[in-house]
Amino acid sequence: MKIGIIGAGYIGATAAHLFIDAGHEIAIANSRGPETLRELAGELGPQARAATVEDAARFGEVVLLAIPFKDYTTLPVDALRDKVAIDAMNYYPDRDGHFPQLDDDEITSSELVAQHLAGARLVKAFNTIWFEHLRKQGQKDVAVEQRRAIFISGDHDEAKRVVTKLIEEIGFGAVDLGSMRNSRRQQPGAPVYNRDVTVEQAANL
Repeated sequence: MKIGIIGAGYIGATAAHLFIDAGHEIAIANSRGPETLRELAGELGPQARAATVEDAARFGEVVLLAIPFKDYTTLPVDALRDKVAIDAMNYYPDRDGHFPQLDDDEITSSELVAQHLAGARLVKAFNTIWFEHLRKQGQKDVAVEQRRAIFISGDHDEAKRVVTKLIEEIGFGAVDLGSMRNSRRQQPGAPVYNRDVTVEQAANL
């Protein structure tokens, strides 16, 4: 599968390595331009290439969004239309500035992203796990129920199935929390945020 990655920080770069190890092709982008990613692309090997944000979005059948939340409106709407988009972003007011509707819990950060990316099939995932755990804790050789849980939510069942398969291919297990409104259960400070539990244990949270 072709996967675009927008954001080459800790989560984006770590996911790139894992997706390539699982046999996928990736195009990775950041806000500073592809020339700043040549070294990373070289480390990732022939299945990877540095790209502009627009090109990474158009390249991917699935596109991982891993930029600071405050920049979500820079994501290219037309290029992500009809794509499965994975929202790995978190709202941190100290970094992102205050969004009153988020502070008042009128809406979740992922619902704001979904409003911006009209036409994309958004799934919230990869935002509750520390990048070092993402890098180290995948276990492809154990039953899914015994693997580290990665929590997901979204309003598109087929998109969630695609993301679930991708999560399993890199050695984790997906736990579906329901609709995008339920993505509030994945936000910083929620009980599952940075919670190191197996899929089986997650059923009791």
